[in-house]
Amino acid sequence: MHALDDADRRILTRLRLDARITNSALAAEVGLSPSACLRRVRLLERSGIIRGYTAIVSGAAPDEGTVAIVQIELERQTEEYLVRFEAALRRHPEIQEWYLMTGDGDYILRVQIAGIDDYGVFHRDVLSRLPGVSRITSSFAMRSHRRM
Repeated sequence: MHALDDADRRILTRLRLDARITNSALAAEVGLSPSACLRRVRLLERSGIIRGYTAIVSGAAPDEGTVAIVQIELERQTEEYLVRFEAALRRHPEIQEWYLMTGDGDYILRVQIAGIDDYGVFHRDVLSRLPGVSRITSSFAMRSHRRM
């Protein structure tokens, strides 16, 4: 894995604020030449530290639907169970992100679904059939905010 230095951290901090910044502007802000800055960004991408770039869509966007935050408890937390469970999660684009947790519950999922009725079907047909699931607890977002 790539060991981060101060210049890498400055690059990552700035890209978190605006991933569309030009390389020359980024280089000027972090105190590097454009070629050195681009070389570092490409290394951060190749090493997997930067996994991609995304647009953050306003909550007012049409057809965004409902966000469910789902807590999953597994029957066991062995490596085999975790691998099978995460492989199953990857097959469902509605499950937009997940976290393996400490404390109560094993996983937290963020599920994007058209509406509450559709979530009921998704819960019955997908979540309850995921391998190793022993308990599912769902909550629905009333409003969202993302720090920019």
